[in-house]
Amino acid sequence: MINKKVNNVQEALHDIKDSQTIMLGGFGLCGIPENSIAELVKKDIKNLTCISNNAGVDDFGLGLLLQKRQIKKMISSYVGENAEFERQMLSGELEVELTPQGTLAEKCRAAQAGIPAFFTPAGYGTEVAEGKETREFNGKMHIMEHAYKADFAIVKAWKGDTAGNLIFKGTARNFNSCMAGAAKITIAEVEELVEAGTLDPNQIHIPGIFVKRIFQGEKYEKRIEQRTVRTR
Repeated sequence: MINKKVNNVQEALHDIKDSQTIMLGGFGLCGIPENSIAELVKKDIKNLTCISNNAGVDDFGLGLLLQKRQIKKMISSYVGENAEFERQMLSGELEVELTPQGTLAEKCRAAQAGIPAFFTPAGYGTEVAEGKETREFNGKMHIMEHAYKADFAIVKAWKGDTAGNLIFKGTARNFNSCMAGAAKITIAEVEELVEAGTLDPNQIHIPGIFVKRIFQGEKYEKRIEQRTVRTR
């Protein structure tokens, strides 16, 4: 069995370069690849195109890359929690492509499955549809969306094994699941890395065939973006 384990985040991300396109898993601050984002900041890679559901917050997640002006273009669905993102977008410093959340997920999943394009009704009649092919299906108009093309997908899982099999925990499954295998190279960071054959095959969410490199992360903060409690 192929061993996809690498020793650390530096080895996992060694060949990421300026001006590449990177998918990053997570939803809000849930399930984001914290170690990998920190390493991208440290490497000072520039002119990145990032595909992610959101852009983190000002001082955490992808917000750290935005602070250092390392992102040239952001492809996202929701960006409402990041003031620096808003400032860069409105000033024209940052190129932004806003995409309906379901479409963003499907563009990742289509790339994962090797499907070049698909039709969806989401966004028809809005700015989202501008310049795109449209077609009617069953009396309803749809727009054609192309699968994403990315150099790297960086995902975060709860558990993984040395063969690259991944298990996500709870909501952290989110975009991590559809981004794994959706780029030329998928890198997985996990909270717990075990030997191949240890995980229950029935519990695996992503098979190792989709993962190129895997390493065990450390010191996860797991911040809560919005804490809401019931009024007593």
